[in-house]
Amino acid sequence: MGEFDNKEREEVFSKKVRAGKRTYFFDVKATRSGDYYLTLTESKKRLEDGVFVKHKIFLYKEDFEKFAEGLNETVDYIKNHQDVVEKRYEYSENHEGVGSKGHNDDFSF
Repeated sequence: MGEFDNKEREEVFSKKVRAGKRTYFFDVKATRSGDYYLTLTESKKRLEDGVFVKHKIFLYKEDFEKFAEGLNETVDYIKNHQDVVEKRYEYSENHEGVGSKGHNDDFSF
């Protein structure tokens, strides 16, 4: 089996979230021993050359609780110290993000 076959077998679940000019991927994968872990990927298209730049974080199940605590504490800090204006996005046919008003999606944590 090639490397591609192995990667396909590892992926258990995937969620794609488009947010303006960025796309986030939340992917659940399995280790060789069957343990799940999470990869968080941010993808953004560079304007100058159209290349997608990706940044990836690997999060293992033993770290989920501490990671969630840190994330929630940080988000709460920002919400309590600054007005958070949620952006709403619509996508044109070329998938460029355009802010929209009156959209009822809730993006809060």
